[in-house]
Amino acid sequence: MEIKQITENKRDYMDMLLMADPQEDMIDRYLDEGELFVLSKNGDVLTVCVVAPSGNGACELKNIATALKYQRQGYGKYMIGYICRHYSGQYEMMYVGTGDSRKTLDFYKSCGFVNSHIAAGFFVDNYKEPIYEDGVRLIDMIYLKKNLDTEKVEGFESGML
Repeated sequence: MEIKQITENKRDYMDMLLMADPQEDMIDRYLDEGELFVLSKNGDVLTVCVVAPSGNGACELKNIATALKYQRQGYGKYMIGYICRHYSGQYEMMYVGTGDSRKTLDFYKSCGFVNSHIAAGFFVDNYKEPIYEDGVRLIDMIYLKKNLDTEKVEGFESGML
């Protein structure tokens, strides 16, 4: 299993990125400025993510998606652990924005994120079509944050999976 940063042909991963962000022009807003990471095993792409700078000593996890057949096996959490370690020397804080879905919010909280703020009406104002997750229409963007200084102390076990 390996994680690589992809610097060229990032759009080759668009199908997986669209799993987490269903509108291609929204992905285009952050894909070029963001850094794309790919977790693969035996040639299969398991998880992808994009992290972009957001100013004031912070970065934002803009997108993370795991292939359907590999979901709920710890790969997303493994990727988040990796990127938090990777950025801990560069940024103080990592943010992630998501819809008001209990399953997704619980996932990020299990990765050490805590509530930060809300961007009211984000999904209504920025997406052409309504987005539903677990049968609930997404309206507001819920932001969570994680202090990356703790990554230096807590560490991360590479043999987690």
